[in-house]
Amino acid sequence: MATTASTRRQFLTLLGLSTVAVSCGTAATGAPSGKGQTRTLRYQGWAGQVTLPELAEDLGYLEDLKLEWVGNTISGPQDIQSAATGQVDFGGAFNGAVVKLAANNAPVKAVISYYGADKYAYNGFYVLEDSPIRSARDLLGKKVGMNTLGAHSEAMLDIYLQRGGLSRAEIGKVEPLVVPPVNTEQSLRQKQIDVAVLGGILRDKALATGGIRPLFTDYRLLGAFSAGTYVMTDRFLKQNPDTARIFVTAVGRAIEWSRSTPRDEVVARMTDIVNKRGRNEDTAPLKYWRSYGVAERAGAARPTGGAATRRGRCKSGPAGGRRAPRRGARPRCG
Repeated sequence: MATTASTRRQFLTLLGLSTVAVSCGTAATGAPSGKGQTRTLRYQGWAGQVTLPELAEDLGYLEDLKLEWVGNTISGPQDIQSAATGQVDFGGAFNGAVVKLAANNAPVKAVISYYGADKYAYNGFYVLEDSPIRSARDLLGKKVGMNTLGAHSEAMLDIYLQRGGLSRAEIGKVEPLVVPPVNTEQSLRQKQIDVAVLGGILRDKALATGGIRPLFTDYRLLGAFSAGTYVMTDRFLKQNPDTARIFVTAVGRAIEWSRSTPRDEVVARMTDIVNKRGRNEDTAPLKYWRSYGVAERAGAARPTGGAATRRGRCKSGPAGGRRAPRRGARPRCG
């Protein structure tokens, strides 16, 4: 499906807003180095998956820092909200969700990209093989299962529907539903939903089973792009500048290790990590892992150009999900 310049420009402008914070992040905190900085980072994981910080810790890149797992999440917006309120020390989400949080005056900064879309790592919107759904208009009145609302999957759905010629009123007739990722494939096959959003190892496992086909994917819509960033609070960055630097560097190194290491070796390492942490998880889907999808080297997030980005303006519309930031709100950057 061809990419329209206006939709792509709007989407990439939104992504750029959340990465502006990187340039005024850990390096410019003004806090002294040395003692008193935390050496433990609280975080939320994802069941059956290995996050980049977890991989970085296993590789020894976190140096003397330790990760403290406080539970799992299935929602990027929930994860960064937990970071903003101090329940965890970092959280990650789709950049559009990061922008919304910042636009509501949450004191957070994006520090590094951690996932994206490429030819190996992408989210697809799948239907059953014999489904009559073949176009955006066919989705009217249908249910679309995704991990959370107001984030990556809903943004992609809105772009697809808008590009398919649906009006705002018609788009409102398509029903996005929250379905835990581990249950999404089953929900589709049992016809509890009409479309399932699947990504990564869960997507490849479902495709290997067969009986489903893609309606569209985010990669086909927009090409390769980094889609989500980890955030930390201004307070955490000020009080723990060295800890934050080690974290960002370690995640960047883990990204490059995953790129340069043979895939079988990466999968074996991930499987070992999941087995060692003892959370009663299924390691079988890990064999389908292929990429984290981060577009830039070492996850370095760069501000995009353009007047809209410089003014800190968040446009409403499909790129930001269904709810726009309040009028006049601006992302924080120092």
